[in-house]
Amino acid sequence: MTPQIYVTRPLPGTALTLLKNFGDVDVNPHEASLTKTELIRKLQGKTAVITLLTDIIDKEVLDACPSLKVISNYAVGFNNIDVKEAKARGIIVCTTPGILTDSTADLTFALILAVTRHLLAADHFTRTGQFQGFSPTLFLGSSLAGKTLGIVGMGRIGEAVAKRALAFNMKIDYYNRSPKDYPEYQSRSLEYLLRESDIVSLHMAYTPELTHLIGEKQLAIMKCQAYLINTARGPLIDERALVRALESKRIKGAGLDVFEEEPRLTPGLSALANVVLLPHIGSATVETREQMAMLAVENLIAALEGRQPTAAA
Repeated sequence: MTPQIYVTRPLPGTALTLLKNFGDVDVNPHEASLTKTELIRKLQGKTAVITLLTDIIDKEVLDACPSLKVISNYAVGFNNIDVKEAKARGIIVCTTPGILTDSTADLTFALILAVTRHLLAADHFTRTGQFQGFSPTLFLGSSLAGKTLGIVGMGRIGEAVAKRALAFNMKIDYYNRSPKDYPEYQSRSLEYLLRESDIVSLHMAYTPELTHLIGEKQLAIMKCQAYLINTARGPLIDERALVRALESKRIKGAGLDVFEEEPRLTPGLSALANVVLLPHIGSATVETREQMAMLAVENLIAALEGRQPTAAA
């Protein structure tokens, strides 16, 4: 019987061609998330689905879609999927790890440089005709050499960010829930890292118990000259507390590629000059996104053929 497959968003590259040669494929043609009602309707009679982080596959969806056998997530994590409920139904859930490590680490450093050197404000200043020539005090930023980068979550992406920081002659401290051994980096408690770091960069894999890992209390112990970077998951930060910290200059700035209630921004965030806001583009290179699409498709095909997919839950 030919597999019936749904893809919740258009994918880059040639991965869909491979998928269409394997089964009957229906693709949401719009660059917009489906509502839960729409998703349930589209998944009726489907054997497998390729999902994005914006597609919530919870018990209600699984109850309404009993034909599903495979969920292939076009993402690193599983936090949009109720994996326990899926497994209880014998549904295979897999993801696309590793591929986006370098592109996300690159963007992390782009955010660090953008916020510490006022790049967006300087660009706007120049484009709008305000630049009247060199000035010794124009857009003074912060140097990175000799500063401490505190990495929260030392997985693949955290490690890649640390390697890049070494090239900037930075000192690297890290906090990780499971022990690791790095001779060139210092393991710290989260409190120590927040208190001593000049830049704090979040790379934890999100789970519900990590909601608001960085909140009012944590922001209060950071240096007033420190910057907070998040290219992991939005709910790791209490954004209302962050807005207050940025408004009061409790910390110097922030760079965010993900948001607590994405795509909605917390009120007050977009009005702040000391934060750089990006639309979840950590993995947005042609190479990375095409490889993610191909792995998501290969995972789905492997699972339906009874082979072991990459990174199954």
